[in-house]
Amino acid sequence: MRLGVMFDRDLPPEQLVPFAKTLDETSVNDLWVVEDLGWTGGVSSAATALAVTSRLRVGIGITPAPLRNPMLLAMELANLARLHPGRLAAGIGHGVGAWMEQVGAAVPSPLALLEETITSVRALLRGERVTLDGKSVHLDGVTLVHPPAVPPPVLAGVKGPRSLALSGRVAQGTILPEGVGPDQLPGVLDRIGATEEHELVVFAYLRGTAELDEAARSLLDGQAGFLGVAPEDVAMASGAPEEAAEWVKSLGAAGADTVVLRPVGADPLGQVRTILAAL
Repeated sequence: MRLGVMFDRDLPPEQLVPFAKTLDETSVNDLWVVEDLGWTGGVSSAATALAVTSRLRVGIGITPAPLRNPMLLAMELANLARLHPGRLAAGIGHGVGAWMEQVGAAVPSPLALLEETITSVRALLRGERVTLDGKSVHLDGVTLVHPPAVPPPVLAGVKGPRSLALSGRVAQGTILPEGVGPDQLPGVLDRIGATEEHELVVFAYLRGTAELDEAARSLLDGQAGFLGVAPEDVAMASGAPEEAAEWVKSLGAAGADTVVLRPVGADPLGQVRTILAAL
């Protein structure tokens, strides 16, 4: 099982460089950056993190397909993949529906858009010439001048049954949002129905204490609404370091290939060091 850490969207962007450099000196495998509406851009964050590290894989979790033209996205990903071979993972998702409506980017068929985006981006990264007249994506004989020798994996950040099945068909991996526990993973894997090469990435909250302050409760309440579950059913690694570490291991045992920890509360790097020692 790979272990990753998320650079939380609420952290000031200027902290990304020291955060990434510190993680690069640990045994963590991945650093994941976020692209949520109004916070920061995922591609620029990934480029920054890759430039100041030498070992970490940097994941983008996730670029919303409605905001990204597939050709432009492929150009950006190819550039990063050539500059930093083997160190990029690219997540693409539907985007939060309400956010997409706010910026006039809502589409009538999010499933079609995501499938066409992932399919065309992967083909472009392989150096193919792409012509596609789909429901949402329209490309006419485009190709990359500088495709990467080793295309980065393209993963789908999704959660619904039909989207999970789509991910299994067209993506090289699936990214699950924070709050999904080990008991749910077998059912998720069944819905994905992919091969062994398909990477399952699970984002997971990390809380160094079982106590929840007001900010943590608000965060979990919001995620519960996003997942459509009760707040107490939002799974997370919490409590004593050994207890949190065992919970992370249980995700791996249930089928997660990569677990990406999102520290909640103060001193995120300190929380990471503590659970690394326990692991």
